[in-house]
Amino acid sequence: MTNSNKNQFKDWNNYYNLIIKGLKVFLFYLSVLSLCRVIFIGLLRDYMGADAASADIWLALFGGTRLSIQTAGLMTMVVGLPSAVAAVFSRKGGKIIFKALSAATAAVTMILFFASIPYYHQFHSRFHQMLFNTANDDVYALFVSLVQEFNLPLRLAGALLVAFMVWWLLNKFIELQFTEHLGIKGKLESWGKAGVWAEKILVIAVFYLVARLVFFGGSLSWENSVSWENAGITKDAFLNEAILDDYQAIYRGYRMNGRLLSSEGLDFTPQQIQELAAHMVGKNPDSNNLEDYITRSAQGPQIEKPKHIFLMVSESYANWPLLDKYKNLHIADGMRSVIKEQDTAYCPAFLPNGGSTVSAVTGIVTGLADANLYLTTMPESFAAPYPTSIAPQMKELGYDTTMWYAGPSTWERIEPFVLAQGFDHFRGKGSMPQEATGSVWGVDDEYLYQAVLEGVDPEKDSFNVILNVSNHSPFNVDLKSKGFDSQQVIDGLPEEAKGDAELINQLGHFWYADREMAKFIKAIKEKYPDSLVLVVGDHAERYNIDKTPNIYERYGVPLIITGKGVTQKLMIPKAAGSQIDIAPTILEMIAPKGFKYMSIGSSLTRQNTMGVNYAVWFTRDYYGEADIYPIQPIPIDANGGAEPMDVLEMQIYCDTVRSISWWLPKYGNILDESLMEAKK
Repeated sequence: MTNSNKNQFKDWNNYYNLIIKGLKVFLFYLSVLSLCRVIFIGLLRDYMGADAASADIWLALFGGTRLSIQTAGLMTMVVGLPSAVAAVFSRKGGKIIFKALSAATAAVTMILFFASIPYYHQFHSRFHQMLFNTANDDVYALFVSLVQEFNLPLRLAGALLVAFMVWWLLNKFIELQFTEHLGIKGKLESWGKAGVWAEKILVIAVFYLVARLVFFGGSLSWENSVSWENAGITKDAFLNEAILDDYQAIYRGYRMNGRLLSSEGLDFTPQQIQELAAHMVGKNPDSNNLEDYITRSAQGPQIEKPKHIFLMVSESYANWPLLDKYKNLHIADGMRSVIKEQDTAYCPAFLPNGGSTVSAVTGIVTGLADANLYLTTMPESFAAPYPTSIAPQMKELGYDTTMWYAGPSTWERIEPFVLAQGFDHFRGKGSMPQEATGSVWGVDDEYLYQAVLEGVDPEKDSFNVILNVSNHSPFNVDLKSKGFDSQQVIDGLPEEAKGDAELINQLGHFWYADREMAKFIKAIKEKYPDSLVLVVGDHAERYNIDKTPNIYERYGVPLIITGKGVTQKLMIPKAAGSQIDIAPTILEMIAPKGFKYMSIGSSLTRQNTMGVNYAVWFTRDYYGEADIYPIQPIPIDANGGAEPMDVLEMQIYCDTVRSISWWLPKYGNILDESLMEAKK
């Protein structure tokens, strides 16, 4: 290292010039990515839905620019850091490395952009999980098709030509002296040393702002950060795809493919599954077709067929606030009042399908228990509805089916997933009221319910699944404006928790979710008195008053059924279950006698007394961990009094539900060892 290079460390101007250069590179790359997005929308505008308005386009461009801030920052680091390090040893070497890396970055960026156009034509998506399946395809055949069908040589030549232009413009852009061209530099120099320092402070402030935006994904804090999972903010599927730049789309595909590869499922033999399935329904294990064991015949309606059915899946709505020991918190007064009504049935021994919202969605939509399969990434989930899926079976009864979600349609591929599983419609964040407030995860609950009330067709029989998000971090609902009495909650807390502001805020969001659900149910009953409403938490285990809650309080969610014809004794006395039991419960309530449906779960109004998920199991009197052999029942009532339970039957039930839920989506209806070999 020469002395001149060593002196670079002591010369502030070198750091200053490096920051200026980095900001220029960042701004240039952000502009390129944003321009590519505009061109992408322009070239493929025919893919926009008929109801997409100019406001949706502007929203997509704004959201896309925010998302690309992080991409542009990473591109700047890839180009800038190696060249800056090299410049310490050799300025000439640093310049060569910068030009080489910037040329490579331009080439990759343009090749991806040119490829994204035919890719969207083919898949109606920007780069996604399918990209990572290339190694499993006939690579030679794929190459030939690219050459013949998509003019690969011509597109590649065009991409490289444009890449050269981008690279040339970048180098010219770096040479521009903005402060001189705008007359700012002269004015600052007239201030003397103060002007010089003002310029440096301004540049450092801008650098700090950009760095925060890059680090937090288009935001100044993580609460409002943008990522590929929450970027789908418009009501148009094409525009939601356009929000992603090519690098973000590839990252999405990489993450989704990683989730799929981790979905190894469980370890049961076809013979074991056949015997378990037969035992579940009291048949002989003489068929290798699972449909022979999961096909049910409805016993006849228990209530008059409702015009509209609303299944509310409430974010983090645990059961413990509904227990008497917590009533002084007053955070669940809304649903407590609903439960007391004569037209309401309530099951306090109910389990979520898993520990996350996506697990709840897959369990309710498909009727499949959590079996270590990431269903929203599996190609089988998008080929056809599973035989146990709820929407097709509700459609057989004449219902128009809609999934309402407060968040973006791109979250966990929820829109294409539910549509592939048989729902007629999907309504996401882009369909919510214009004035809606909310968080990065979606609109506040009241606006979701407003959209549902306004969007249901009163002339059609409808089945509506409603997924809210407000009771979720970053917990930023304006509780004060909603009328939350924090002092009332504090008065009900134990002494050690009264000063926990974070917990009080979380409990306030539970209060808000509870109140809005109760208000919505009241509005539904007034507007559509012949409706049926079900409420279930998507999962629990997010926060508790007790720092070490027992399994019952930690994992349990409520199942509440209310509406015309419902009574408090609708469910059997010892009813218990999980989210895979929701579909059969509804069907047994309303379907005509002899109606055929498929389900792994069973109705809480007829026979179901057990619930199981990925971690634990419930009955009305006991709970325990599902992966302990033999299972060890713990009484819910510590004072005793419950009848002894059949431990072996619970173990068989756990294995049955899990094994069928693993085999069916992965291999299909037929139990055959060769199918496992074929998919290895």
